[in-house]
Amino acid sequence: MLRVNDKITIQDWELTEQFTRSSGPGGQNVNKVSTAVELRFEAERSPSLPDPVKRRLKKLAGRRWTLDGALILRVEDTRSQARNRDIARERLVDLILKATEVPKRRIATKPTKGSVRRRLEAKKQRGEVKALRGKVE
Repeated sequence: MLRVNDKITIQDWELTEQFTRSSGPGGQNVNKVSTAVELRFEAERSPSLPDPVKRRLKKLAGRRWTLDGALILRVEDTRSQARNRDIARERLVDLILKATEVPKRRIATKPTKGSVRRRLEAKKQRGEVKALRGKVE
């Protein structure tokens, strides 16, 4: 069981881990030990996540979100399988916590009269500069 916050806990059946060989440097170790972890979280079927959180999580996950509604995180940062597993779980928790934050609604505002006047003045000056660049008669 993975605890995200007071309200959200992820059950073991929602997570599956697969260990594969890591790419990159590591000498003989990289050729014989499967240290990279691929953590798969069944987010779409998860009863612990509310619908708005799922929608935000899908947007945050991007291409890590599969067509069947699973979130896949691949970690091969360290040479230790256990450490990679912990890092993957930490990243999942961070992603879910970020998805729980409700974005602030943007309030549309009008530009001030002074800023409009200054912008138009600047445009007029630029126009005059460009008009003076023509041929001299």
